[in-house]
Amino acid sequence: MPRLAIAPEVPRDLDALPRPVRRDAVIAMRRFLQNTTSAPHPERVRNTRDSRVATLRLADHHRGVVVRQRDVYWMLTVLPDAEAWSYAQRHRFAVNAAIGVAEIWNAEALERVEPALRRSAESTEWRLFAHVCDSDLLGLGIDAEVLPLVRLITTGANLDALEPLLPESQFAPLSVLGQGGSVAEAWRALDTRVAVPATTVDVTDLTAALERTPDRAVFVRDPSALDRVLTTPHWCTFLYPTQHRLAHQDSYAVPVLVTGGAGTGKTLVALHRAAHLARAGAGRVLLVTFSHGVATDVAAKLDLLVDDQEVRERIEVGNVERLAHRIVAEAEGRPPLLVGAPDLATLWQEASEVSGDLHSPAFLLREWEQVILAQNLCTVQEYLTARRPGRSVELECEERTAVWKAIEHVTGRLRASGRRTLLQLASEASTLLGRTTGDLLGDDAPGREPYRHIVVDEAQDLHPAQWRLLRAAVPPAPNDLFIVGDPHQRVFDTRVALSTLGIKAESHRLTISHRLPQEILSWGVRLRGGGPADGLVDGIIELVGFRATHLGTRPIVREYTSGEAELAGLVTLVKEWIGDGVPPDEIAVATRLGDLVRDAKAALASAEAPVRVTTLHGLKGLEFRRVALIGVADGIVPSADALTPAAEDPTARAHDLQRERGLLYMACTRAAERLYVSYSGRASPFLPP
Repeated sequence: MPRLAIAPEVPRDLDALPRPVRRDAVIAMRRFLQNTTSAPHPERVRNTRDSRVATLRLADHHRGVVVRQRDVYWMLTVLPDAEAWSYAQRHRFAVNAAIGVAEIWNAEALERVEPALRRSAESTEWRLFAHVCDSDLLGLGIDAEVLPLVRLITTGANLDALEPLLPESQFAPLSVLGQGGSVAEAWRALDTRVAVPATTVDVTDLTAALERTPDRAVFVRDPSALDRVLTTPHWCTFLYPTQHRLAHQDSYAVPVLVTGGAGTGKTLVALHRAAHLARAGAGRVLLVTFSHGVATDVAAKLDLLVDDQEVRERIEVGNVERLAHRIVAEAEGRPPLLVGAPDLATLWQEASEVSGDLHSPAFLLREWEQVILAQNLCTVQEYLTARRPGRSVELECEERTAVWKAIEHVTGRLRASGRRTLLQLASEASTLLGRTTGDLLGDDAPGREPYRHIVVDEAQDLHPAQWRLLRAAVPPAPNDLFIVGDPHQRVFDTRVALSTLGIKAESHRLTISHRLPQEILSWGVRLRGGGPADGLVDGIIELVGFRATHLGTRPIVREYTSGEAELAGLVTLVKEWIGDGVPPDEIAVATRLGDLVRDAKAALASAEAPVRVTTLHGLKGLEFRRVALIGVADGIVPSADALTPAAEDPTARAHDLQRERGLLYMACTRAAERLYVSYSGRASPFLPP
């Protein structure tokens, strides 16, 4: 029986065909897998650069191009006859000698550029790779056939021109060396192309290479597996090498932290990691994300990713608030009561008056959340000696005592009314779990759900109290915590290094945005400020090295004379996008203020444009083809209500401004294809010139 491996281009090629042609092609592929008498047979192609290349006639005037080695067929593309033959003649296929991955070479194109490289080399004695010996280049997996061409390269521009013609496993180390990097640095770049590490490499064994190249090939055992690859979204089957390696490693001895910029695939890694752990069957998996809305979206993606119902039932998706609520409810025998925002604001106003108006309600709230709850301080004595990181206003002993008394007014009133805040709920849940974690893991623990693994998405916005809850919810063991996040997209002021909470994590970083076009990424980085961010890791995380893989359309920034004109412009734009064939559920409109959300919803509803309209916060954890952000004006972004007065606490104000900037950056980077930003009056100071 033939073994069929599918390249990622095949589902896309089939989807681009007319429906009857696609149907016939898929039927032919099923027959080929089953080796029926009516199955297509490999047909040799004349004048190929690789004798293993053949085509399979799948439908009238359409063929699949395959590379054959023994009983294995690697299907690369499905094209009209003439284009399929041309593809087969232009390309050759190899195994990287250093890391053992399969490579596709546009050999014809390389042959065409060789004369130009020779002419360039004749005009100068300088060679870009003169400082690197042949043995080092060959050791990095540089193909022996292309080595003479590499020796002709004289400038970085020459090398950049070759990028589209070279496999990524060839270009990555060459790019580092061409910029003056060391061989060791080139090896690190090459390592990003490793999904499945190879102990030994046989360059003649294409089958083994395909198994080490899951971003370029997936084996399908039977027609049902084929149908799954062809009908599920691309991300269900094909991950980029670093993503695959992180998600599918069998065991991590310590917690894992994966950071990366927008569009680098952090959530996909989290989804695949949860699925991998569930398939291993060691116990239940909790996948934690930002909010109930995002959890619903994540759960739907898991339903697509995991087709085995028994495996799927091992994964619970939720947020920290839901976990805390359930634990406290089980312990107390009734659902806990939560305090509403208006009542809580009234309590903090009273607390400010208790302090003699020495500190504002906002100052007291932040002191409680960022110092007292963050460090789980239970007595005034603990508070008097505690560090206050991130709080620039110094408090003497007498002032701290007064602050503690004011905060006790709030906590006492809450306790008397039987109400809690969400952070209090998380803190109490972690205390409960700390007493009963052993019971949670017993098979006979009634009403308890044992978590052997917790996967955390959007980790940058979790409070220390929430981290303590998660740490208490899973026993320290291999594969206990797998965490993904991006401090640059923080929308709450939670700046905590995991190590300070006893979570000593192994750190990894994703630097390539596969979702964002370079234009949106560059514009977003300029908006964000490009500087470092703290949180999750010890120290800071830089945006240096963060890049996109493809080009697109520059963001549109539009000024209007009035809010009415801005809404009219939004309606026109959204109707144009829908007219372009973009499904409404792949379009999002967002703004900073709730009033503008209501106005935009009404205007779009009148125009019968059923797209998602939400606040900037509501975009967190989601992605869309096209995003429109309105009301990005001075006084709205940043929101004046969200800023601490500079006279009260200049450090807190700086943090507030950076948080608001991060919120806008997060919203901009939800757009995979087009970004539109509008304002009336004066533009937000965050918008790049």
